[in-house]
Amino acid sequence: MRLFPEMTPDHRFLGPLRALALAAALGFAAPAAAQLIGGGLPGLPIGGGLPSELPGRLGPRDLPDAAATLPRTNVTPQVEALAGELARAPLDQVRRLTAEQLLRRHSDQVETDDHGQPVVRGEVLAVATDPAALARLRQAGFSVRSQEDLGALGLKTYVLGLPRGRSAVEAIRQLRALDPAGQYDFNHLYQEAGGVAGPAMSAVAGAAAPDARGLRIGLVDGSVAASRPALARAQVVQRAFAPGGAATSAHATAVASLIVGGAGPFHGAASGASLYVADVYGPTAAGGSAQAVVRGLAWLAEQKTPVINISLVGPSNLLLAAAVQALIARGHLVVAAVGNDGPAAAPLYPAAYSGVVAVTGVDAGRRVLPEAGRGTHVDFAAPGAEMAAAGLSGGYVRVRGTSFAAPIVAGRLARLAAGATAAQAVEALGREAVDLGAPGPDPVYGRGLVGWELRVDPGAVGLRPEKSPAAG
Repeated sequence: MRLFPEMTPDHRFLGPLRALALAAALGFAAPAAAQLIGGGLPGLPIGGGLPSELPGRLGPRDLPDAAATLPRTNVTPQVEALAGELARAPLDQVRRLTAEQLLRRHSDQVETDDHGQPVVRGEVLAVATDPAALARLRQAGFSVRSQEDLGALGLKTYVLGLPRGRSAVEAIRQLRALDPAGQYDFNHLYQEAGGVAGPAMSAVAGAAAPDARGLRIGLVDGSVAASRPALARAQVVQRAFAPGGAATSAHATAVASLIVGGAGPFHGAASGASLYVADVYGPTAAGGSAQAVVRGLAWLAEQKTPVINISLVGPSNLLLAAAVQALIARGHLVVAAVGNDGPAAAPLYPAAYSGVVAVTGVDAGRRVLPEAGRGTHVDFAAPGAEMAAAGLSGGYVRVRGTSFAAPIVAGRLARLAAGATAAQAVEALGREAVDLGAPGPDPVYGRGLVGWELRVDPGAVGLRPEKSPAAG
């Protein structure tokens, strides 16, 4: 059982991307952009000029109205130039451009690994390093900033501070020379894999969704606005694992609603289930680190959540790989979005790890999203565009990206896993799959489309049809 995109310019998103550029240049763009723009990038902290009720982590499709509230005196020619650059860029270039902006503005918190991926500055991760090796590292100028026993995963981890003047790349090389048998890696930063379009519209009355009370499902993301009507029937338990505490996220709220939401005509894949949310982002630029993700996964294992949804993407990482494999070995189902970097992009993680249920997205015509990841690791396709999800203001928003396909699969697997093993649940879902593309499993749709009936059309919850894009 093999339990990771095509990106083209989409002029419908240029207005929101201009808003993202404006927000980034003013210092407060954020990770919900990643579903739209791919993954591996941290969000930026909120800056002045935004209404207090806006979330701490915003994405390009959250920002059109927010950006409009900024005083015109804050908009410099340089800001507008950046907005134009991002607005003109194909979507598969937006992640790179946003990374460059992040590194320019937050170089005190973020640097890059040897492949140019953003990582937490001034520290690296170690897995199960023995006392003798730690002593050698201390003599070489490294420090142990923190250590943690993740008993639920059978892992012991360390965050190492670097010798003065060392970059993370130089430190990793030195560590591997000092301790060739050790496991050392960067503290990579991960990002959401989809976008949320506002403004939110109020719900429309309708029949109650089927109830999944008694099921437990895990979510790794930001914090969820659990008081919103679409989530009122669900029990949401949350805990923060990133520096700075919790920060409510438009991305996380939308993903959560697609798993456990239910109100009127809106329904998630497992409406009414208990959702355990590990906030791995918080309010800082260094949110979404591998360390935070792994700590969140260990907590979800302690909470005995049989299925865990991860709509985040980034590079492979030794600590993350070890945590995911430990979960799978203990019988958990890990469901992850393949990301939106395009069909020719390298695999994104954790979706590309062996044993993870990797999910791509399709549009309202059952066609794979042009920005979605492709490869032999793709297991299933699910609705991922032209559909509604819960918004931060209490109504509903449009969402797009593989981030929003993964929770549909996670919720469906949670229902199938009740009274069954993980392998049995996956096989049962495979029998439900509608084969698309080439006959049999393929690198575009995997085993086929599932959860089509769980897609809620935006019009069903009162969202107006999208306007046709302007020419040019």
